[in-house]
Order: sequence, then C-alpha cells, then structure tokens
Amino acid sequence: MKLSRRIENERGQTMVEFAIVVPLLLVIVFGIFQFGVLYNDYVALTDATRVGARKAAVSRHEANPEAEAEAALRDAAVGLTQDDLEVVVDATAWEHGEDVTVSASYPYEVNLLGLVVASGELESETTERVE
Repeated sequence: MKLSRRIENERGQTMVEFAIVVPLLLVIVFGIFQFGVLYNDYVALTDATRVGARKAAVSRHEANPEAEAEAALRDAAVGLTQDDLEVVVDATAWEHGEDVTVSASYPYEVNLLGLVVASGELESETTERVE
C-alpha cells in the first residue's frame, strides 16, 4: 500500500514541474523562430543588394542606371516589405572601371510574447566595378 500511495503523491509534483518548465520552453522556441525570421531577412537583404550592384555594374548605358539598380534590388528582395526598404545607389561616375556601391537597410524587431527584446536596422552594402 505504501508504494502505490507514494506514486500517486508524486503525480502532482510532476504536473507542477511541467507547468514551470513549459513557459520557459515556449519562450526558447519562439526565440528560435524569431531569430530564424531575422536571419532569413538578412540573407534576403544581402542577396538583393548583390543583385542590385550587379545590375548597376552593367547598366551604364541605360538612361537612369540608379533607377535600374534600385528596381533590380527591390525585385530581388523577396519577403521584405518594400515600403520599409531603404536603398542607396552611389557611383562617382558611370564610366568603365569606376566603382558603384549599392546599400540597403531594413528594420527588424525581435518580439518574444509581446516583449520587444531587440530592434534596429539590418544593413548590407555591395560594391562592384562598372563594366
């Protein structure tokens, strides 16, 4: 009788431990998810600036190479909100061999269960030589 009574009494202890651990595990899982979304946005932004810089490098004969580069960057920025995306195309001269730099920034926010843990700007910059 003592053994079965002891097992029944320990069931409540297990439930209490479970109730204490579950919120912590949920915060960790949501944190992993939020940082995964943040990393995905960073990779998308970096790839988009690379595409924009490549377009700028080959667009020196276009009427407006800055607009061409920005349009290419925005088209390549899949999954990013276009209104929040800041793009800068900087070229000293659109001559063969000169450098063109394309930079972009995008806001981020790490939100865990309604609490903003981190926020700021993701930034990426790529420089190519004009062809």
